[in-house]
Order: sequence, then structure tokens, then C-alpha cells
Amino acid sequence: MTSAELRGDELIAARHLPAAPDRVWVAFTSPAGIAAFWGGSHATVPPESVTVDLRSGGEFALDTRAPGGLSRRLRFVYVRIAAPHDLVFDEPVTGLRTTVTIRPAGDGTHLTVHQRRLPPELRTTQAADGLASILDALAAHLRHDQATPGWRTP
Repeated sequence: MTSAELRGDELIAARHLPAAPDRVWVAFTSPAGIAAFWGGSHATVPPESVTVDLRSGGEFALDTRAPGGLSRRLRFVYVRIAAPHDLVFDEPVTGLRTTVTIRPAGDGTHLTVHQRRLPPELRTTQAADGLASILDALAAHLRHDQATPGWRTP
């Protein structure tokens, strides 16, 4: 299970994943990987909506679709890329910064997602549950997709 904790304007989620760090990296940095888990249990991400320009200053963007049909475009800008262990990106409208830390741990990977500068509307239990749901969906994706290729240096 994923643990998620709110601390003022920060949200930190952590989870052990059943895959090697290179597979977790690919899931976070490839359009197919992002589409497979990003919506968690509360939305879907059409694979054709995901774009990735994996370089510092590059963007990734995606559409989320809620069960009722409401669609929302999300856009992020990469700040730091240190394959396959650290990924930092900002959401330019709100200033939200997300740091993804991927570390080997026994038979898999320890993943931490640390969000800083949360806008007030995201400082909620619902937002923490949503992030936990996304990491739970990532774990399910990694368990079921044994064919994910290894990472490549950007």
C-alpha cells in the first residue's frame, strides 16, 4: 500500500514497487507508461494525449478524463532529470514542484513522490488519496506489464 502524508503545503507519498528501478523510470518517462497509471482510480489518460520531451526545460502533458466525461489537460516542465533515480518537474500554472525519487530496495524499488508548493485547493485528504491512488495504479501496472523495456539514457 501507498502511504501519503500532508505537511502544510507539501504532500509526500511513498511505496515499495514490484519492479526494478529502470522499469519504474520508464513508467514515469514514457507516454505509454504515463498513460497506464497517471489517472489512478479517479480518471483515465488516453494514450494518444500524452506527450513527453524528456530534457531539462522540456514538457510532458496529458489529458485526464473523469468517469463523468470531464476532461482536463495537465502540463509539466522538467527541471532535473537524473536517470534512472531522480526526476523533478513543475506545473507552471500553480508552481507545484514534484520530485520523484526511485531507489533500489530488496526485490524491487522504493518510490517517493514529494510535492511542494501545493496550492490551497490541493492541501486536502482527497489530494493525498488521489496521489496514493496513482502510485497504487503504478504498482498494478508494473505487476501486469512484465514486458516493459529497460530505460535508455535521454
